[in-house]
Amino acid sequence: MDSLSPVIGQRLTLPARASSYHHYDHRPLLSGTICRRKFGIRVQATEPKVVASSSSSSAATAAAANRSIDFSDPEWKSKYQKDFEARFNIPHLTDVFPDAVSYPSTFCLKMRTPVNEDFAGGYPSDEEWHGYINNNDRVLLKVIRYSSPTSAGAECIDPGCSWVEQWVHRAGPREKIYFKPEDVKAAIVTCGGLCPGLNDVIRQIVITLEIYGVKKIVGIPFGYRGFSDQDLGEMPLSRKVVQNIHLSGGSLLGVSRGGPTVSEIVDSMEERGINMLFVLGGNGTHAGANAIHEECRRRRLKVAVVGVPKTIDNDIMLMDKTFGFDTAVEEAQRAINSAYIEAHSAYRGIGVVKLMGRSSGFIAMQASLASGQIDICLIPEVPFNVHGPHGILRHLKYVLDSKGSAVVCVAEGAGQNHLEKTNATDASGNIVLGDIGVLIQQEIKKYFKGIEAPADVKYIDPTYMIRACRANASDGILCTVLGQNAVHGAFAGYSGITVGICNTHYVYFPIPEVISQPRTVDPNSRMWHRCLTSTGQPDFL
Repeated sequence: MDSLSPVIGQRLTLPARASSYHHYDHRPLLSGTICRRKFGIRVQATEPKVVASSSSSSAATAAAANRSIDFSDPEWKSKYQKDFEARFNIPHLTDVFPDAVSYPSTFCLKMRTPVNEDFAGGYPSDEEWHGYINNNDRVLLKVIRYSSPTSAGAECIDPGCSWVEQWVHRAGPREKIYFKPEDVKAAIVTCGGLCPGLNDVIRQIVITLEIYGVKKIVGIPFGYRGFSDQDLGEMPLSRKVVQNIHLSGGSLLGVSRGGPTVSEIVDSMEERGINMLFVLGGNGTHAGANAIHEECRRRRLKVAVVGVPKTIDNDIMLMDKTFGFDTAVEEAQRAINSAYIEAHSAYRGIGVVKLMGRSSGFIAMQASLASGQIDICLIPEVPFNVHGPHGILRHLKYVLDSKGSAVVCVAEGAGQNHLEKTNATDASGNIVLGDIGVLIQQEIKKYFKGIEAPADVKYIDPTYMIRACRANASDGILCTVLGQNAVHGAFAGYSGITVGICNTHYVYFPIPEVISQPRTVDPNSRMWHRCLTSTGQPDFL
């Protein structure tokens, strides 16, 4: 549930790099930087700049982002594609070390002899294996060709909604690796809040590292603070240690918010000899990971920093979904069903369920769709009135009068304009939200008491029960593949990247592109329209 802080609320822009593999511009990645703190880490972000992008969640946002494009230029489409390719080209060790030596991969599923120094020539491959990913393999980012900006959910680059191909790097094992397994000390850290699937990802990272031949694997306890707290020692990890951890929720390594500065983290990594770091977390955690990657580059350290996006809210840009989301939607069904039973069993009963979603209403929307028992779904992206002729209270009265009971599902970040604002922030720098669920519950009671109509209101908040549960089968598969591909990316020499699923394929993204802003529900999307069809709710404005 890490959320984007105002620190990185503007798009992080990178200078253009050459598009061909292993021919990178060696200029510093960040210029004109400003420094802030995120998770206790000094995070650098570029000054705000309007850039061309089609990653927005609505046509209006996309149009605003593309104002810098001269559409009268007949070459604008090819220029846009080149700019996109430059922005999404992923950092590689050869950016800093042009003469870095590569080795034949030790990851070959046809040659299962344990890797050790006794091999003549280092890393033989007894037989050819066609299981590697070519460095030039790409995955199409957008697959719908919208014909008009008025199409539901349209994301258009130009007013005519031209089709422009946008390709991103395919994830997977490469034939050449840039680390000798016996020289690797890999570390794993989990930051932010709990999320179903954390143990699944940890387990798979460890197993895949061992298949490559890595012997030194450690866990950093309790997030980034584990790098500086002298009372928190490293946790040695091996397949034996992690074999069954996916059978329970939580994180074997523990989680926390806050931590030391980037410089202190990198100092600790140097002292410990860590040259692979796997960071599991959301937007804020990834901002920290990118800052660590930049600091390692500045110090010319041969270190691979790879992120695995963890947010139960599903609010990471460009990805189909993040791990833990499917489990959250499934577990939310229990709370919704309980609220329905309570409401349906009472005389003029109303059940109110509050689900997670600080700035994105994906859990509330999908859970409402899945249950088929919700009469009103409230999300942060769609404003609403509580009172008045078109408010939710008037509609609740109509629902009660017509069917005898009602169920309301509300995301935690919805309707914050109806609550008193505070300047309080948590350890991650997130603004402390008001409790919209309690407000809705209280206003419902006041309203029906005021009109002297009976209403039996029950309120359920399953937040921490959902966060702490074990990943379901769908998330278990996602976590497994994300963990494997994170290791493949690190051994391939990539750093400052995160792994995700895009159009059902696994890809690598440069971290700045996925933390530029939170992914949100588009009120003009077909999925939100489907939710409205299911609930039958009107506009509450």
